Amino acid sequence: MPTKRRPRAAAPVSAEDELLLLQSQALAEEEAAKKKREMLNRFLKDKLAKEKRNCALNLPKLNTQWRAVLRQAKDKLLRQDIEILSQTFARVMDCKDSVIESLVTDLEEAEEQHAQALRSHLHNIDRLLQLQRCRLTFLEEGYDAQLEALKIEFEAERYR
Repeated sequence: MPTKRRPRAAAPVSAEDELLLLQSQALAEEEAAKKKREMLNRFLKDKLAKEKRNCALNLPKLNTQWRAVLRQAKDKLLRQDIEILSQTFARVMDCKDSVIESLVTDLEEAEEQHAQALRSHLHNIDRLLQLQRCRLTFLEEGYDAQLEALKIEFEAERYR
C-alpha cells in the first residue's frame, strides 16, 4: 500500500488571501450553522406534528383509562358508603325492634291491667246487684208487711 502523502505546507499566503480564506470559512460555517438550525427546526416541527398526531390518537385512550380509574375510585367510595348506610340501617332497625318489643310488652301489661280492672268492675257490679236485690227483697217484704197490715186494718174497719 502506498503511503499517503501529506500536502506540503502552502507557500506563504498573502494577508488578503488569508482574509478571504477566513471570510469564506466564516461564511461556510455560517451556512452550515444555518442549515443545521433549519434541519433542527424541521426536525422539531416534524416531532411536534408527530406528537400532535399521537396526542390525538392517545387522548381518547387516556380518557377511557382515566374514567376507568375514576370509576374504580368512585365504586370504592360508594361501596364504603353503602356499607356505612347498611350498618346504620341495621342499628336503626335494632333500635326500632327493641322499641317495638318494649311497646308489645307494655301493651300486654296494659291488656292484663284492663282485664284485671274489668274483672274487678264486674265483681263490684255483681256485689252491687246482690246488694240491690237484698235491698229490694227487704223493701218488698216491708211493702208486703205494710200491705198486709193495711189489709187487716181495712178488713177490721169494714167489719166495724
